[in-house]
Amino acid sequence: MTTEHVAHSTIAPAWAIPGYLEARDGHLTINGADSLKLVRRFGSPLYVFSEPRVRENVARLVRAARVSDRPVRFCYASKANSNMAVLKAVLDAGIDIEVNSGGELYKALRVGFRPGQIIFNGTSKTDEELDDAVRAGILSVNVDSLYEIGLVAEAARRTGKRANVTLRLVPEISTRSHIGLQTALLTSKFGITHSEVQNAFRRALASPDLVNVAGIHIHVGSQTPDVEPFAEAFKAMWSHLVRLHRETGHALSHINLGGGIPVNYLRDRSQADQLPEAEREMLGASLDPSEILGAVMRAARESARDAEAEHLLDQVTFLFEPGRSVVGDAGVVLTTVRNIKRRPETGDVWLLTDAGFNLLLSMTTYSWYYQLVSASRADSPHATPYKVAGPLCDSGDVYFDIEGEGRLPDYRNLPAEVEPGELLALLNSGAYSLAQAFPYNGRPLPAVAIVRDGGRADLARKRDTYEDLLAGDVW
Repeated sequence: MTTEHVAHSTIAPAWAIPGYLEARDGHLTINGADSLKLVRRFGSPLYVFSEPRVRENVARLVRAARVSDRPVRFCYASKANSNMAVLKAVLDAGIDIEVNSGGELYKALRVGFRPGQIIFNGTSKTDEELDDAVRAGILSVNVDSLYEIGLVAEAARRTGKRANVTLRLVPEISTRSHIGLQTALLTSKFGITHSEVQNAFRRALASPDLVNVAGIHIHVGSQTPDVEPFAEAFKAMWSHLVRLHRETGHALSHINLGGGIPVNYLRDRSQADQLPEAEREMLGASLDPSEILGAVMRAARESARDAEAEHLLDQVTFLFEPGRSVVGDAGVVLTTVRNIKRRPETGDVWLLTDAGFNLLLSMTTYSWYYQLVSASRADSPHATPYKVAGPLCDSGDVYFDIEGEGRLPDYRNLPAEVEPGELLALLNSGAYSLAQAFPYNGRPLPAVAIVRDGGRADLARKRDTYEDLLAGDVW
């Protein structure tokens, strides 16, 4: 071992998470599993998810709920990552689940979630999906429009089961998240607007034999860096709950405040100054869930007291739908440098990897930042700039912002003298990566490994073959 290597190996990299992501003997390890050995066993590119980190993230949520004097339930947003091994880890960790399609409902039931643990979101549910949800007797179908109230009632009539519903409202609250992740505005496609709320309640309450109005729902959006939108969302919903009770005597059993708890994507801030300030604040948000729950509970107590309706608050369970905060930092994408180009005209060195935007769609759709490090030389100085791109036949398949808006660094800093064969890692990529992956350019989807306690790794999804590319085709 060289003197230089010793000097660097004594200081943990800024991105390291003790016991989870570490540099050992120069290599990136995931709960003790050597990333290079994982790739030799499962191939490259490779999704790797950490079961212990999922459990730890869930435990953090459960601990945060202890600040509340009201019951709190967490329903994991499975759209973030619905791999069955990940769902099993969430189930075993002891929380509930939110689904957004018939397929996610099927997977949730198949992995072992009970119907009473499941809520169903979505703007365009089919009759078949509603029938399956109502027939199963899930905790709630979150209704997204006036029109959908009638669709749920029809599903209840067809299945002979009473449907539990929650009305999703638009509180007209903006956040400092990415505009594409803000879901509480009138410009968003989601929810029932303020002017429609009372009509929605009347319609839903008109058929009590078919529909049980159980709650109100709001989701301010993903990666929300401040507590205030959550508190304001509660206040907006609370006024409707109080008015409903005073006019009809109907009391709701839950208030669903959606998800949005952020993940700190900038634990290593070495390239943070290359991002716009607003982007840095959003991506580097480090809110503890207890801060969010504390703000919501304060707003709840104040609102109930002001309305002289503490008795209604006593009947309410709070629901939250964390997704990103459960799996975001529990995933890593490992990718190998396959080609290198040196441009004498610009002085740039290009590294071409085997992981494109078909595996990390948010990097293109939202210019989302994932920390890139060398898994082969994890403890070496990352100070040499490279242009990095994926393998797809598409000019947008790059690890920087082609729009020129500066929302991603133009270069990624890695160790000096990177050559083909070096293994790289995109950190914090557990959410909305595998869930959005697709076989563009006829590239079979990679394998998925899940790392257990003690560094044991199991296959969580087999690598697709060329034959799998033909599975749905008819010719």
